Amino acid sequence: MSDHLMNTYARLPVQFKKGKGAILKDKQGINYLDALSGIAVCSLGHSHPAISEAICKQSQKILHTSNLYQIGKQRKLAEKLFKLSDMERVFFCNSGAEANETAIKIARKFANDQGITHPKIIVMENSFHGRTLATLSATGNDKVHAGFSPLVEGFVRVPFDNVEAIKDLQDDKDIVAILVEPIQGEGGVHVPQKGYLKSLREICDQNNWLLMCDEIQTGIGRTGKWFAHQHCDITPDVMTLAKALGNGVPIGACLAAGNAANVLAPGNHGTTFGGNPLACAAALAVIDVLTIHNHIDLVAKKGDTLLQRFKDELEGIEGVVDIRGRGYMIGIQLNRTCSDLVIQALEKRLLINVTRGDTVRLLPTFVMSQEQTNELVTTLTQLIKDFLKA
Repeated sequence: MSDHLMNTYARLPVQFKKGKGAILKDKQGINYLDALSGIAVCSLGHSHPAISEAICKQSQKILHTSNLYQIGKQRKLAEKLFKLSDMERVFFCNSGAEANETAIKIARKFANDQGITHPKIIVMENSFHGRTLATLSATGNDKVHAGFSPLVEGFVRVPFDNVEAIKDLQDDKDIVAILVEPIQGEGGVHVPQKGYLKSLREICDQNNWLLMCDEIQTGIGRTGKWFAHQHCDITPDVMTLAKALGNGVPIGACLAAGNAANVLAPGNHGTTFGGNPLACAAALAVIDVLTIHNHIDLVAKKGDTLLQRFKDELEGIEGVVDIRGRGYMIGIQLNRTCSDLVIQALEKRLLINVTRGDTVRLLPTFVMSQEQTNELVTTLTQLIKDFLKA
């Protein structure tokens, strides 16, 4: 183990050498069931043959030219995303934080073009948008803020899933946008009430605000739709993507429509690596596989079944506060801090995550077999029962 890495992660005592589907294999050749997918990244599992082939083929042709020149696969990927989302334009970058930075810049430029010199963006308590200075300032978590003051100005925080709190701000002429996760991921897998996003869409339309949906974690099929906002039959003005778009190859995207589509002009924004041929080849393969094999409809059905199985198995267990989610995005909230469950699960060869201290977060691969699903439910429910008895 190297001592020269910055101490930014509390890494678990395991190192993986290869993977296939929903299984990761460590240095000793021991198999682990991956119910985290690299934090919602490897939705199509590890070493997917179609994606591996696309990466290999592209690597033998050209990796990078920069955005000074035309990139054919970038245009092709933009066209596919347009057809899936009804958005109009896209800026490709390398990560979710960069995609959200782009969204914030669009909102500020949109405001300045109207003569609003101190624009504000409404953001939510308990949210997570990234760790750059602007995106951590937008994030609703004091632990993320700690040690990085002064934060970037221009964010107004309100409770998540509270329409009235947003209506109370309509008289503020400096507000220009709402930035919201359709389902809060890092915040504990919180699904808003039915009609919440539609109400936000209506408020934005009434006030000439931009509705900006952070779909970094929820996008690309995770909730049983291509994008989580589609459950509500709305279209945002701005949508950000990353994570599962490249199935492990870093790529981010900020899509825009309507008033937001043409806000940025040459010189306003840029990236060296964003949308390079390799990343776009991977993303094109991801979209093709999801489409051809109907994975997203299957995630909707299997996700409902998986959620109900956990509810059935943990019904009446004292200490289980809530079991919630949508598609293959599930949170099991306990009445106490449960970070120790991550290590206990690792010892059982199961990869999970705990967020907000008290919520087990599951983000399984879409290619998890029925046998592996059974293993996940059996192993995790027993771990939770034993943990709550201790």
